[in-house]
Formats: sequence, structure tokens, C-alpha cells
Amino acid sequence: MEQRVYYGEITPQDIAEALRIRFDRGGFRVLQIGDGPKIALQITTREGLQSGGRTAIGVTLESITKGVIVQVGKQALWDVAASLGVTVLSLLRNPWRLLERIDDLAQDIESLQLTQEIWETIEAIARLHHASEQISQALSRLTCEYCRTPNPPDNTHCVACGAPLPATFSPT
Repeated sequence: MEQRVYYGEITPQDIAEALRIRFDRGGFRVLQIGDGPKIALQITTREGLQSGGRTAIGVTLESITKGVIVQVGKQALWDVAASLGVTVLSLLRNPWRLLERIDDLAQDIESLQLTQEIWETIEAIARLHHASEQISQALSRLTCEYCRTPNPPDNTHCVACGAPLPATFSPT
């Protein structure tokens, strides 16, 4: 499971809606569990598809102070691998069978790119909301070299002891 934290004015619902818009069409469907500060999504291939193997991936979204934690699970690929294997074997026996298996191949390739496309969608919605994986200036602090007190980054002198703070920003 891969996890990323996005800081900024973004909510789990913003990300869930973007994923639903992007993937709840064509060969995929999106199921949502929960609402508000914690949301779980499952992105799967649609039931009854005539082409390609089945796959599924889970996404968890959780609100934190000034941001959202996003976790994307490991993708279930056994059916996709089996479908690709069938395509390869049929092509080895008769290369002209590619025309019959082209839909399967296209669906399998799309399924293999699912995790990457999920992260690209999340990154795009984060940029739209001016959120990033970098901690924001509002959450950063300068530590006084003398008394070790955290200070806002725009302070020139320590709020506790009055010592001058370094001119260069170094977050703690």
C-alpha cells in the first residue's frame, strides 16, 4: 500500500469525487464506503465485461489537520495476467488471432495502468486545490538556536528569548 499526504485546502470528498468522475465509466466502476472525514473507494472492472481480465484496487482517504492522507492499495492482477497469457498463447498459435483479441488486450493494458492513473488523478485534483505533499509554510516553524523554541517562519526574533533567528528558512 502506498501512502501520500497532501497539505492544503482539500478534503477526502474532493478526491473521492474526482476519482468517481474519472473512473466510474467505461470498463471501470467506483464503489464508495463512508462519507466525511474518512472515505474508502474500490475501483474495479465492471461486471459482465466481455473483454480483458478483472482487477480491483482500494483507495482510502482520511482527513487530517490541514490536509488529507491518501492510501492506494496493491492492485489485484491475477485475472489480467491470465487474460494476457491467453492472448499471448493464442498469438503464438496463430498471429491473425490478434484481431480477435484486440479488445482483451486493450482492456488489459488499461487495467495495468490503473494505479498510475489513480495517482495522476489525485495529483491533478490536489494541484487544483493548491495542495501538495510539501508541508505548508503555515505548518512550518523556525527553531531558535539558543532556547530551541519553535517560531513562525516570518519572525526575525525568537518569541521566547528574543534572540535573532537565522535569515534562511529551515523547517523543523
